[in-house]
Amino acid sequence: MSRSVKKLTGLVAATFTPLTAEGEINLSVIGPYIDYLIEKQNVKSVFINGTTGEGFSLTVDERKQLAAAWCQHGKAKLEQVIVHVGCMSIKDSQELARHAASIGADGIAVISPSYFKPINADALRLYLKEVSTYAPDLPMYYYHIPGMTGVALDAADVLNGIERMIPSFQGVKYTGTDLRDLGQCVCYSQSHNWSVMFGIDEQLLGALVLGVHGAVGSTYNYLGCRVNQMLAAFDNGNHMQTRALQFEFMEVITFAKNLGFDVSVNKQVMSEVSGLAMGPPRLPLLQCPVSKAQAIAQKIKDFSQGH
Repeated sequence: MSRSVKKLTGLVAATFTPLTAEGEINLSVIGPYIDYLIEKQNVKSVFINGTTGEGFSLTVDERKQLAAAWCQHGKAKLEQVIVHVGCMSIKDSQELARHAASIGADGIAVISPSYFKPINADALRLYLKEVSTYAPDLPMYYYHIPGMTGVALDAADVLNGIERMIPSFQGVKYTGTDLRDLGQCVCYSQSHNWSVMFGIDEQLLGALVLGVHGAVGSTYNYLGCRVNQMLAAFDNGNHMQTRALQFEFMEVITFAKNLGFDVSVNKQVMSEVSGLAMGPPRLPLLQCPVSKAQAIAQKIKDFSQGH
C-alpha cells in the first residue's frame, strides 16, 4: 500500500440504507444524513452497506450507487468512509472492492462468506487476500460478526500472519462478545498499529478497557453525542462517569430489546429520532409498528438529554 493511512479511531456510524416507500434506494437522503451525523451527533466517520445498511439485501449495483453517493457527499465533510464489500460471491466482493477504490473510499471491510463457510482461518485469510488485490491501496478491515455469519473461527486466528498476505490490512471490526478473543486481537494489532473497532454498542466499556481504538455501531447514528461523552470520560480517567453513562446506555438498549429490537425496528427508530426519511426495510425484514419505534425513540431522546 503506497499511501499513508489515517488510523480509524473513535465512533463510526454503521449507516442505514434509505429506501423509498416502494423499496428503491433513496440517494437524496445521503447529503442531509451526513450533515445530521456531523452537526447533531459529532460523528464524522461511516461504515456503509454493512449489517445495519442491509448490505446483503442490496444488489451489487445498488451498493455501488450508495458507496458513490456517500463518498461524493462526504468529501471534505466526513473523515472516513469505510465501504463494506463482503458478498457470498468472491467475484462480487472483488468488483465492489475495485469500485470502492475508484470512487475514493477511505477503506473497505469484508465479512466472511456464510453459506459456503471457510473451513479454517487459512481459507478465510485467502478469501480476504483475493478481495484485497482489487483495491491494493485501500486499507482493508476484516468484519468479524459470528452471530450473523455462523463462522465460529477466532478473529485472532484470522489476524495471525495476515500482514504477510495482505499488505493493506489495517484491522478488524469485532462484533462479538468473546472478550478473550477480542483481547488477543488488540494484543496482536499493537505492533502493527492496526485498528480494532468494537461492534457491540451496549458493551463498549468492556472493550475500551481491553484497548480497542473505537467502535462501529448503529446506535451512534442517533446517540453519538452521548457516547462521545462516555469516550471522553474514559480517556480522562473518570471511570465513575464512564460506568454511569454505560449503565444508562444499557438501560436504553434493554428497554428496546424487551420491545423487540432488530434492524427493521432500529431503522424506524432512526427516522423518528433524526427526522430523516429512512423508509422501510427490505424483505424478508418487516416494517415495525410506528408506536414501538416511537416508544424507543422517546427513551433515546431522554438519554440524549441526560434525563
